[in-house]
Amino acid sequence: MNIRTNILIRVYLAFGLIVLLALAVLIRLCDVQFVQGAKWRAMADSLSTKYVNVEAARGNIYSNDGSLLATSVPEYELRMDMFAGGIEDNDIFFSKVDSLAIRLSQYFKDQSPKEYARVLRRARQDSARYLLIKRKVDYQQLKTIRTFPLFNLGKYTGGLIALQKNKRILPFKFLAQRTIGYKNANVSNGVGLEGAYGRYINGESGKRLVQRIAGGVWMPVNDEAEIAPKEGADIISTIDINMQDLAQSALEKQLIASDADHGTVILMEVATGEVRAIANYTKVAKGEYKELFNYAIAGNQDPGSTFKLASYMALLEDKKVDTNTMVNTGTYQIPGKLIKDSHGSIGVVTVKKAFEESSNAAIAQLVNSHYKDDPSKFTDHLYDWQLNKKLELQIPGEAQPVVKNPNNKSWNKNMTLPQMAYGYEMQLTPLKMLSFYNAVANNGKYVAPIFVKEIRNLGNPIEQFHARVINEQIASESTIKKMQAMLEGVFTEGTGKSLASKFFRIAGKTGTAQVADGNKGYANRQYQSSFCGYFPADHPKYSLIVVINDPKGAYYAALVAGPPFKEIADRIYASDMQLTKDLDQHLVGNTNPPETKAGKSKEVKNVYKALGIKTLYAAKGDYFNSIDTSNGLVYQEYSSVKGEMPNVVGMGLKDAMYLLGNAGLKTAVYGSGKVVNQNIPAGNKISKGLRVEIELK
Repeated sequence: MNIRTNILIRVYLAFGLIVLLALAVLIRLCDVQFVQGAKWRAMADSLSTKYVNVEAARGNIYSNDGSLLATSVPEYELRMDMFAGGIEDNDIFFSKVDSLAIRLSQYFKDQSPKEYARVLRRARQDSARYLLIKRKVDYQQLKTIRTFPLFNLGKYTGGLIALQKNKRILPFKFLAQRTIGYKNANVSNGVGLEGAYGRYINGESGKRLVQRIAGGVWMPVNDEAEIAPKEGADIISTIDINMQDLAQSALEKQLIASDADHGTVILMEVATGEVRAIANYTKVAKGEYKELFNYAIAGNQDPGSTFKLASYMALLEDKKVDTNTMVNTGTYQIPGKLIKDSHGSIGVVTVKKAFEESSNAAIAQLVNSHYKDDPSKFTDHLYDWQLNKKLELQIPGEAQPVVKNPNNKSWNKNMTLPQMAYGYEMQLTPLKMLSFYNAVANNGKYVAPIFVKEIRNLGNPIEQFHARVINEQIASESTIKKMQAMLEGVFTEGTGKSLASKFFRIAGKTGTAQVADGNKGYANRQYQSSFCGYFPADHPKYSLIVVINDPKGAYYAALVAGPPFKEIADRIYASDMQLTKDLDQHLVGNTNPPETKAGKSKEVKNVYKALGIKTLYAAKGDYFNSIDTSNGLVYQEYSSVKGEMPNVVGMGLKDAMYLLGNAGLKTAVYGSGKVVNQNIPAGNKISKGLRVEIELK
């Protein structure tokens, strides 16, 4: 054999070995990929683990009186491991799977037992370790489901996997919904209190170890999180749930009656700046309104005549006028515009009367004549009062106020100043306007509104909030007193006279403004009716603003914004015992004590104590009978004797039924009110089961 042949043989042999090796590798790859693929993929999945965040339960939001406004409740996603420890045995699984299917079908009523059984059996056949059973299951449902066949074998052995999530609910549904706000993935900082105080109420997320199983699904390795989440802190808001309900109801009623586009109501406590109620409604259909936008803090518009408070304050503060200065009403001509009073001229009147009757011509003339040569002197007052600045609220979304000055490019030397005098050529939110009125009610102390008073963690206060003082004294004491008298005069002599109350004094101002309709300007003649003020005028406790936008038909403030203002003020005054402590002054035409019922002594005493009415008590028993005398009401002790008919005349049905029931009697009731007659006289001998008839009137 020559050398060449020898070399070729060796080359062919080497090449053959390489080909054989390549074939072997290819065959092995095919075996791994196609024959043993499922096995190795499952193994790869079982070796893939990671930590994921476990959402913490968010803190609660409470109203001022402790009512729950927003809370988190657990919500579960139910899954099933078909090969958990207790059901690995086929005999156990298949003996109970049909029973489980029947129970699931009966409970959820979304599939037939056959469909449930087919899904469960197929999942067993496919070796499913994380089969979805149901989403959005509450805790009470979960407790019931744990008793179902297979699932009742044990927490870790029945195959049931319950993944807890947190669902945010509002117990009072639509009350203060926009103020409470929300947090979702589409809004980075959230809305309302939920967004503003997220750093407190979000809590700290925990960690859970999960592993990837077939199908790319990540399943928890353990039922419990490796690092437990920490619940968020609670917020104590300033909202009063009863006042909030009242504000929303009054606003919605007026919006429907006026077929208006939208509106807002804000109620604030004068001394503290705490917002007790805030309602915003937008028209979504004829007669249907929803909270879609927070007009109270973001609805910038021309305030109209309610702004005259600031204009008159500037004039008084600079001693340009006094309340008895005389001024023309009706019309006032400026270059390019004739300013008219919508109600017509009332002649030459005092400044006080012009304010009370809301004369546009009068205030435009006064401001223009006194500040035309130096308009900055007027606008400097507005800037000193920080009407051009945000209130720096505790919730996001506050609009930037727009108050012009002579340096602005849009300043018109002939028209801007006189039109600013009665609330045009500026942009202010309803809350900004209310805060300024609140400062006058507060004797000049200007405080920023607050919505949150305290943060608590596990019941312990961790941070408290008080109103920020914007200006300790916005004007001199004499100016404030004069403005208070003028604001009260609106209700005694001016545009708010029809809304005055005979029980308490109100101070405030009506405002009717024509507002722009987007790019169409003022052509469509849309109006904004507003009513801003405070009560009781002699010792202010609450300030209130009502704004109704684009009412159809009547648009004057007294007719549109006035009724909800009056309704809210009247009902709050009637329900606040501190405001009605001088009740005897309000019993108009009737100085006698009110009609009463006999009954349980403790409850009777509490009622009269709250009403401030003095009564005479002849004894100290658990039950009283009342005696009407010329000197008022006298209560004498009533004590029942066993075996004798009780005296229930004068009692309400509840107390009468209690005594008659204790005596073992069967009672027939006729009428309503208090007991005026009983067919078995008091003191007669009775036996258990005897029938007695009582008449109520």
